[in-house]
Amino acid sequence: MTASGKAIAGLRTFAADVINGLLEVTHNGFALLGLAVAFMAITLTARPDLRQAGEEQLRDWLHERRVAEVGFPVEPAASERAVAINPKELPREQAAVAFWLSKKYRVAPEPLAALVTEAYDIGKRTRLDPTLILAIIAIESSFNPFAQSAVGAQGLMQVMTRVHTDKYEGFGGHLAAFDPVANLRVGVKVLQECIARAGSLEGGLRYYVGAANLPDDGGYAAKVLAEHFRLRQVAGRPAAPTPVLSTKAPAAPAAKPAEEKVALLGNAS
Repeated sequence: MTASGKAIAGLRTFAADVINGLLEVTHNGFALLGLAVAFMAITLTARPDLRQAGEEQLRDWLHERRVAEVGFPVEPAASERAVAINPKELPREQAAVAFWLSKKYRVAPEPLAALVTEAYDIGKRTRLDPTLILAIIAIESSFNPFAQSAVGAQGLMQVMTRVHTDKYEGFGGHLAAFDPVANLRVGVKVLQECIARAGSLEGGLRYYVGAANLPDDGGYAAKVLAEHFRLRQVAGRPAAPTPVLSTKAPAAPAAKPAEEKVALLGNAS
């Protein structure tokens, strides 16, 4: 064999040794990695607290990376907190009401769809026409959940929060006045009490607006009933329904001492 042949053979042998060495090291490395992974898995299985701590650290790290990328805090579950649904998924009557109110009051149809759904649900439970509930919201706040009147009436149905604080206890406190669904439910409860106290729907509306002891209600009841009539037409309901509660105008209230006058609710305007 020539000198060049010997040199080539030597290089081949050297290369083979290097490759075999690398393969052995790699094999051993993978084996060690596998053992490490198995050890960690056994440890995490035996110590749930360590696994939970590790998951929390990983979530925190991923959240920090995401915040750094977009430049502001992110909440992946924020959409679940929003009071909004697709109005196209509603029954035809409710969808018609939602789109009509959305156009008239310039409010997005998705949150209105959620409010319409809630009004129909609570109306069924309380035997109140849901379009009456929506008419009151329209007149009181024009569907602004953050509305507040000069006398402190708050939210969609302009509930006097300081008067009805007890009714918000089941919703976590008085700040729930600005949660649309909570405010709607509390407002309907107040409306029921007003109607029961007055003995008629129109009389109940006078109590609702805090005008039971005044010469007139400034046209409030008429506005609500007119909007109620329009909403019934939009919903395709009979124009002159037989009401569960009387809509006859109440008799003039007897004079009462000034200290007995209690304004349950106030207008947003």
